[in-house]
Amino acid sequence: MTAIRIAAVVAVVFGLLTIVAGGRALFGGADMGAVVGFVLVFNFLAGFAYVAAGAGLWQGRSWAPPLAVAILAATLAVFAAFGWHVLNGGAHERRTVGAMSLRTLVWAVISALALKAGRR
Repeated sequence: MTAIRIAAVVAVVFGLLTIVAGGRALFGGADMGAVVGFVLVFNFLAGFAYVAAGAGLWQGRSWAPPLAVAILAATLAVFAAFGWHVLNGGAHERRTVGAMSLRTLVWAVISALALKAGRR
């Protein structure tokens, strides 16, 4: 299996897990502590984009690498906004820092692999 195929599978699985976790937090009444609303909503909606990007990467679609980069850029923007929220004394959960760091790292790797594959 090529690196881009592995990245595609990771994107889809990560997306499905994100949709389930985000859906439970948003609609299932699970008490998640001091969540930051805009981060939670972004992550839930981004899960659908993760699945689409992963499917597109698997199929070799030309739109998939730009989508992967857009996901990375949006994640970085939300992470920065979250940082601003925290710096201004906003309530938050520490685990959000780890979760957003993981999302950023995963999409940085997927984006790099997608761009590399798209150049071939």
